[in-house]
Amino acid sequence: MSSDTANALPASSLPAPNDAPASEVALRAGVHGSVRSATVTLNDRLVVTFTIDGDLRALSQGDGFTISAACELARTKQLPIIGFVQSAGADVIEGITAAHGWGRAARALIRCSGVVPTVLIVTGPAVSGPALMLGVADLTIMVRDAYAFVSGPAMVEQFTGLPISHAELGGSSIHATRSGVATAVAEDRDHAVELAIEFLSYLPDSNQASPPFRPTADPSDRRCDELRDLVPASPTGSYDVRAVIASIVDDGVVTELRSGWAANLVTAFANVDGHPIGIVANQPQVLAGTLDIAASQKGARFVGLCDAFNIPLLTLVDTPGFQPGKDLEWRGMIRHGAQLAFAYARATVPRISLVLRKSYGGAYIVMDSKPMGNDLAYAWPSAEIAVMGAKGAVEILHRSATADERIDLQTDYEERLLNPYLAAERGSIDGVIDPATSRSQVASALHLLISKREHLPRRRHDNGPL
Repeated sequence: MSSDTANALPASSLPAPNDAPASEVALRAGVHGSVRSATVTLNDRLVVTFTIDGDLRALSQGDGFTISAACELARTKQLPIIGFVQSAGADVIEGITAAHGWGRAARALIRCSGVVPTVLIVTGPAVSGPALMLGVADLTIMVRDAYAFVSGPAMVEQFTGLPISHAELGGSSIHATRSGVATAVAEDRDHAVELAIEFLSYLPDSNQASPPFRPTADPSDRRCDELRDLVPASPTGSYDVRAVIASIVDDGVVTELRSGWAANLVTAFANVDGHPIGIVANQPQVLAGTLDIAASQKGARFVGLCDAFNIPLLTLVDTPGFQPGKDLEWRGMIRHGAQLAFAYARATVPRISLVLRKSYGGAYIVMDSKPMGNDLAYAWPSAEIAVMGAKGAVEILHRSATADERIDLQTDYEERLLNPYLAAERGSIDGVIDPATSRSQVASALHLLISKREHLPRRRHDNGPL
């Protein structure tokens, strides 16, 4: 992960609320409890912070009110919020009132969703109700030795009879690779603050503001000749799509989110000609770039984040379709695949897609195709846009053909139908471009669309698939 945080304020230098200088404001500083809150300045940017100190005691009702106050201030003043979480859950001695305080804090954090960026940094245990806050935040960073779970090892062993450690149940590596809870894993608290600053450098203070512009000396019309030879001649050959991303964006700087989870789909922040963009890309190196449940969830969550905070989207497509399997279907591939389609269809930010190679069937549709409402769609000459590949199509259409006949039929199918020019004739592709011009084409499209605004119909809210 690349970082532009050389001047970041170390977490250890974050002022305690009671010692806050005049330029910063302490919140509920006189309230006893495990939570402290204040406004602080990180890299010349004002943010609201709260810190749950798990070394003191479990969360009380007053602690919940302090977190709620911090979230309400962030929402009303349109400031990002960073929360440091280390908690064993609600205070058992205080009883149900402590749970009420947690509920109030959760509601306040949820009200910030889509209004101001929310970042939670897990510095120690995050247990029971407070752990659920991690799933609400836009970005969750876990220190390497931290852990989080709703039900602890003792309860798991009681119900399953199998002993398990804290790390095995909910360690940072588990949440970074298996559950998808962790956006990133930090070595320590200071590193976690640096990552938070890096992520926030792409996001505005609120949904009412434009993303921060970052000037660059990298020309917008720079050629990317290396991209001409990147995609293998074989349709099944593998390559790293992150090389495509690095070639297109400013200075090759890419900030990837959830890199260890659902690695068959890459989600990342970057800049093009100084403008922040969100990138969603199939990764042929993992599962051949197919879409499964985790990849659909990962992509949908990221698209929603970008749409909430006015970040344009660039989608790089190279996928043979949805991953088949009985287990996937039983676990809800339909519902979760619909999440990705739903996220793209309701997104109103500028949306640009570029088909690099394969784009088949339902996966073609949900990866921000023209029918899903994207603004501009491009393709490389190597692109194959169809319902399915030549081999599968011939097996369905010509079941009685001999092996030699099928080879000839596959070749004919590829020449006539598996090319981007037919899609361009039908209007689903706006242009077939030279890979070397990918950066300049994306930059030009972004400049054209940067002022895009959509007027949405009045409704309480949508009812997205879960």
